[in-house]
Amino acid sequence: MGIAESTPDELPSDAEEQLRNGEQQLELSGRRLRRLPSAVCALSRLQKLYVSGTGLRELPEEIEELRELRILALDFNKLERLPDGLCRLPRLTRLYLGSNRLPALPADFAQLQSLRCLWIEGNFLRRFPRPLLRLVALQSLQMGDNRLRALPAELPRMTGLRGLWLYGNRFEEFPPALLRMGRLHILDLDRNRLGGFPDLHPLRALRVFSYDHNPVTGPPRVADTVFLVGEGAVERMAERDEPTPRPPPRRPARAFDDEEEEDLLIGGGSSRALGPPVDSLCALEAAPGLGT
Repeated sequence: MGIAESTPDELPSDAEEQLRNGEQQLELSGRRLRRLPSAVCALSRLQKLYVSGTGLRELPEEIEELRELRILALDFNKLERLPDGLCRLPRLTRLYLGSNRLPALPADFAQLQSLRCLWIEGNFLRRFPRPLLRLVALQSLQMGDNRLRALPAELPRMTGLRGLWLYGNRFEEFPPALLRMGRLHILDLDRNRLGGFPDLHPLRALRVFSYDHNPVTGPPRVADTVFLVGEGAVERMAERDEPTPRPPPRRPARAFDDEEEEDLLIGGGSSRALGPPVDSLCALEAAPGLGT
C-alpha cells in the first residue's frame, strides 16, 4: 500500500476526525505532500502541526494565518527556503526543521520571540544564522550535522540558551564565544576536528560536555560537576573525589511538555525526554508529536 496523497489544496480525509477531539492538533507526517494544503492555513485555532517526512518542497506565505500555533514540525522534507510568513507566528515555541536543504534562515526569523526550542540539524548551514542572536528566549538549539566552522562573537547575547548541540560540523578550533556562555548546561561538540580545548571552568553552569570523535588526546579541564563524554573521560571522572554525576540527556528531546523541557535543560530529564545516545535515523524519524 502506498503513502496516502491528498490533492494540493484540500485537507486529508481524516483531518476533521483529528480535530474533533478539541486538541487542535493535525498530524500529516508520512503523507506525500509537495506543498502544504492551503486549507491547513485556514485552521486559525490550530496549535500543533506535524508535517514530517512528506517530501514537502515549499510552504505558503499564508502559514502566518496560524496565529495560535505552538509546535510546528517540518523535519525530513526537501525545503530549500522558508517563507517570511513563517516568521510571523507569535506563539510558536517549538520548531523542527531538521534534515531539509536550508542554507540560511530569513532575516525576519528574529521575530519568533516566543521560540524556546529550535531543531535545524542536518541542513546546509555554512554560517551561524545571525537572526538567531536576537532570540533571547531560545533555550535549546540543535545545529548538528551542518557545515559550521565558526560561531559569532555575539553568541553570548543568547542569554536564555541552556542546551547547544554542534556535533558533526567543521570546527577546527574551540569557538572563543562559547567561553562566555556562562549559563549553558549542555554542550555537544562530537564529530568535529578539534585538536584541543581551553580551560572550561568559565562555563560555571555546564552539566555535560560531549567531545567524542575529535582528534584530541584527553579531556578538557572542567569542574568536577561536569559529566564528560569522549577520549579519556571515564578515567578523568574516576579520579574525582566526588561520585561521578548522573549524566543528563546528550540529545534534545523530540517532544516534551514544558515541565519536561525544563528538566531536560537543567539535567533532570525523564526517560521520555532522553534523545538517542548515538546517531540513529530510526530514533530521529519518530514523529515529534508522539506523546504530546
